[in-house]
Amino acid sequence: MSEKKFVLIYEKLKDAILSEELTYGDRIPSEHDLVERYQASRETVRKALNLLVGDGMIQKIRGKGSVVIYQNITEFPFADLMSFSEVKNELQLQYKTKVIRFEKIKADEVPFIKEQLGIKANARLWYIVRLRMLNDKVKIIDEDYLVADIVPNITIEHARASIYHYIEHILDLEISYSNKAITFEPFGDLEYEQFGDVAPPYTATVRGIVHLKNTERFQYNISKHLATEFRFNDFSRRRKL
Repeated sequence: MSEKKFVLIYEKLKDAILSEELTYGDRIPSEHDLVERYQASRETVRKALNLLVGDGMIQKIRGKGSVVIYQNITEFPFADLMSFSEVKNELQLQYKTKVIRFEKIKADEVPFIKEQLGIKANARLWYIVRLRMLNDKVKIIDEDYLVADIVPNITIEHARASIYHYIEHILDLEISYSNKAITFEPFGDLEYEQFGDVAPPYTATVRGIVHLKNTERFQYNISKHLATEFRFNDFSRRRKL
């Protein structure tokens, strides 16, 4: 029975952490409290806590008990060219998307973007801003500039669902490759408005120019992640010189 009980305690505490009932820096109930709550032996409780330590969810600190160290950070596959909806489905994320800007603008209103996309001043761009939200909290701000001549007639419903699905399955265009750069930048008005008062007030900002198979540049994307919740993993091998 105790074998099953330590798994039960482990799963209950893990669910509390994943649902953010217990968040980073919180102390979980003491061993004594858990013994009382679950009518379990101290050894059974310690087995459950050791599983959480092994999962990287808590840290035992002498004199303080067990503290939550898990942060709800998602590792996005930046090395792959994937839409957010594809990433969400592949990683089984529970994010929701909210479109807060959807308009057509002149390229000369954003000269830097115009230059990056190699288009004329009188060209038209779709300007779309989407919030990626988890548990009603904004985690990512995505800004997209799309060349309207290449991506015509897009709707807010397409933006809410998947722009890449519209491009590939409705327009029958082939998205091929992108160039990306990551920088860390202080909050501007948009970030303070959407992320709130976060310390430190910085974003990990991923900028990318996306090309079709024929090498045409059709999209400039700016993806802003909270710096405290951003992690980028890559594999590298040392070259012999």
